[in-house]
Amino acid sequence: MAETLTVDEGLTFESGAHVAPLEIAYATYGSPDHPVVYISHALTGDADAAVWWNTLIGPGKPVDTERFHVVCANILGGCKGTTGPASTNPATGERYGLDFPLFTIRDMVAVHRALLRSLGIERLYGAVGGSLGGMQILQWALDHPDEIERAVLVCSTARLTAGNIAFSKVARHAILTHDAMDVARMMAHITYVSEESLRRKFSRNRRRPATGMTLDSDFEVEHYLDYQAKIFLERFDPHSYLYLSRVMDYYDPFPEAEVTPAGRFVLISFDSDWRFGTEHSEFILEQLTALGADVTHHEVESPWGHDSFLMNVPEYHRLVYQALR
Repeated sequence: MAETLTVDEGLTFESGAHVAPLEIAYATYGSPDHPVVYISHALTGDADAAVWWNTLIGPGKPVDTERFHVVCANILGGCKGTTGPASTNPATGERYGLDFPLFTIRDMVAVHRALLRSLGIERLYGAVGGSLGGMQILQWALDHPDEIERAVLVCSTARLTAGNIAFSKVARHAILTHDAMDVARMMAHITYVSEESLRRKFSRNRRRPATGMTLDSDFEVEHYLDYQAKIFLERFDPHSYLYLSRVMDYYDPFPEAEVTPAGRFVLISFDSDWRFGTEHSEFILEQLTALGADVTHHEVESPWGHDSFLMNVPEYHRLVYQALR
């Protein structure tokens, strides 16, 4: 269950905008006496990491809550307890909505560090992030090279491609012009899976094969997307989706990176991921190597696409376990 830290003085973003007070929802697992492993979640996650990442986090799992003190916070701009567009603007008494200032990955890291300072934690034994979570860990390690001993970046990226940005553009357009976050979610969800995973789950199976053609959902894959859209609308704020997808578009940390990170990096990608495929991890590998960092990359075979980081993939879990040994 998440707790809430209130930072009364707030935070000044890279843009110069100031938000105060700032609330941070966070959860911890395991004994505070154990080495600290920080979890940074992806776009639609939250602080309850042992719930949404239960394939990886828990007693006896790769991020072992009997060996580590695990900390995770809902990210800046989220809608699960940390200040963002869905929060109340104290100046107006109404939701920020699109009046919330745009922010960067570096601003998100500042929120993580503010939380750790409040918990009396100065250095991390390890930090693990998937997708957008890995982007946060990377920025953290580049800006504060002595604070993370082991950084594990799973199917992450340091620079979105034009194709990535195009998908996000369509999703935001659906939300802004048609209030259609369900459409945005359906389209995005397709990029998180793979052709093979869809074939395995659904093939061309239909609900009503004997009734002929219809414009309503008929194929099982259509019903699956309907369901994903429905549950997403129930749990996520459209404005948070706008802001968090946009912060990813602008992320490009290496042109200004100069300091060699002191920790060790382990990069993991999946061969069926076409959202942030292996070429994204290879780019991070190349850039970190040029900085003189200690970095390794592993491509893991998995049929589940980008969502592989949430699945029970033994080789991937073995790599995370080894990285945190």
